[in-house]
Amino acid sequence: MTSRPRRSKSDRSTASRAKVRQRERARPAAALTPAPDRRAAQSASSDAGVRILRVDAEANGQRIDNFLLRHLKGVPRSHLYRVLRRGEVRVNKGRIKASHRVQAGDLVRVPPLRAPQVADPGRIPSARLAWLSEAILHEDEQLLVLDKPAGLAVHGGSGLSFGVIESLRALRPGDALELVHRLDRETSGCLMISKRRGTLRQLHALMREGRMDKRYRALMVGDPGRDKMIVDAPLVKNVLHGGERIVRVDHEQGRAARTLFRVQARYVVESMTLTLVEAELVTGRTHQIRVHAASLGTPLAGDPKYGDEEANRRLKALGLGRLFLHAAGLGWTLGDPPRSYRLSAPLPAELAVFLTRLEPST
Repeated sequence: MTSRPRRSKSDRSTASRAKVRQRERARPAAALTPAPDRRAAQSASSDAGVRILRVDAEANGQRIDNFLLRHLKGVPRSHLYRVLRRGEVRVNKGRIKASHRVQAGDLVRVPPLRAPQVADPGRIPSARLAWLSEAILHEDEQLLVLDKPAGLAVHGGSGLSFGVIESLRALRPGDALELVHRLDRETSGCLMISKRRGTLRQLHALMREGRMDKRYRALMVGDPGRDKMIVDAPLVKNVLHGGERIVRVDHEQGRAARTLFRVQARYVVESMTLTLVEAELVTGRTHQIRVHAASLGTPLAGDPKYGDEEANRRLKALGLGRLFLHAAGLGWTLGDPPRSYRLSAPLPAELAVFLTRLEPST
């Protein structure tokens, strides 16, 4: 039998290297790619999805929270305010507060924000669109004012597919419509919408400077004891775990808030005193009239959040099925040359009828 010749050590080494090269050629290219540096990967991950928005001339002077709401449709307001509080939104690389006003040319860094996946809200009911056309109190080339009914939110969110502003945009898809101010869902009356960005900025400036006359009609439970009262009580807004907003008087941390109340009539019903007042807003804080009225010991009739539960139950049995608060009038001066506006919305039928059931106090 013929024996196989033994290979030398150098021959075996050469054959081993050849097999290694053969395996490397057969290995997928991705497997030969070196692992990335971990710190570089983390840095890339942190910047993924970051957006840089440049402020245009139309947004000059706008609050940063409103600027973001305009550009980040679908992102919950609570989420936007959370990233603002954390300092994750930067303007020109610097941290800012929600009250910061942007200037044309500013660069706004927005962190990655994921809009929730929501179901298609479907078509806005035709009855809603027809109502909007009939509810317009005033309209010109700059703005329009609606007489909003109680129970209708001014914008979508919190489980609502659409509110007044979404419905208006569907009715007029070519117009740049924006809410100038807000009304609580339970409040009826004058609601102003701008049709131009420049008009929106001018109207916001009027409100900041206290040159917008806003009058409400409200019914208090009890008698404040005077015919004219100025409530100057700072307010702070809290958000509870369930997302509900609660506003309270806080003289240390609250923002300045001032309301002027004027008594219009007093009533008595089933040994309960009720007072009809005109409330003039000097400032415009969330729930301001409702909280200031409650701070006097005379909460608004039908108020489910700051009111008297027992009184509300009795008033509902008498026919009051809503909050008695109505935005009755708006007044302002705008333009060059200046033009003065004065608009009013009549007291809704359900509130007017309820007043006829009350006996005037002597």
